[in-house]
Amino acid sequence: MHVPDGFLNAPTSIATGAAAATVVGIALRKARDELDERTAPLAGLTAAFVFAVQMLNFPVGVGTSGHLMGGALAAVLVGPWTGVLCLSVVLIVQGLLFADGGLTALGTNITLMGIVTVAVGWAATRAALAVLPRRPSSVPPAAAMGALLSVPAAAAVFVMLFAVGGEASLPSGGLMVSMLGWHSVIGIGEAVITAVAVSAVVAVRPDLVYAARGLQPVLQLKQADGSIVTVNAATGATATGRRRGVRDLLLGGGAVALVLAGVVSFFATGNPDGLEYVAGEEGFLKTARDHLFGDFALADYGGVGGIPVGLVGVLGVLVTVGLGVLVFRGLGRSRRSTSEVTDR
Repeated sequence: MHVPDGFLNAPTSIATGAAAATVVGIALRKARDELDERTAPLAGLTAAFVFAVQMLNFPVGVGTSGHLMGGALAAVLVGPWTGVLCLSVVLIVQGLLFADGGLTALGTNITLMGIVTVAVGWAATRAALAVLPRRPSSVPPAAAMGALLSVPAAAAVFVMLFAVGGEASLPSGGLMVSMLGWHSVIGIGEAVITAVAVSAVVAVRPDLVYAARGLQPVLQLKQADGSIVTVNAATGATATGRRRGVRDLLLGGGAVALVLAGVVSFFATGNPDGLEYVAGEEGFLKTARDHLFGDFALADYGGVGGIPVGLVGVLGVLVTVGLGVLVFRGLGRSRRSTSEVTDR
């Protein structure tokens, strides 16, 4: 649901840009409490995975498609504030390198996909976990519920923004019904993808999943020499084993992201996504303006320059994970430095 330039007027775009900048600024501070040396690389990988899966448009109905938004997934894996930053990194890379989502609409896209989906997805996940058994295996179904609700929530917010500052005059009621109808179906795909991805991480390293913190017991074993060894009951791993497990998870997850973007992307449907389809049906697609970088070789994921989509996808994953790791490791180090100063 990447909003292009031209759907919303300048005042509305400026307002969403200011709102997005404010929340991202807060997230840069709050994410320090969610990140440490182990989870900072995972946050970069999460951003890269979201980028890769967003390339895989899946068919929803006749002539329509959907793709992962990833807000609930990111919030569950690395925390809501870090999730906002993950989606912001993805949307910035998409907008600047691949002309996916308007430049003047960047604040709108961050608001919809980087803030609304994260907030709603995280709130719904926490609500589901409150009634499910307190164990790591409850996280995937709870995350699926959060993902399912986050997509139509973002669609509803777009309709409200369009009612305030849309460049076309439309009945809001009809637009709301159409957007919620299609994006509720897309939300089912979002829920399935989120559940599968979260299940894979929970099965291997539940201690790294933010939403699973406090759900797995930690045991202390006394050895024959009297020393105490801390063992994670969910993974059965010592501290050294956990570090090795983090590396294996990052390598495996990175390989999956590269395969999705580099190979599976060739098989993604070319049908318009839910927003573009509704815009065409409701008659405001013509208000969209060309992207400033629309003539660049990488625009439309290589479609303009004739570059294979798989090659562009791999480049996008590498840029996203590089930018993500740079940001998140910086925040992790900032947290460590602050803790050291406080301890002194």
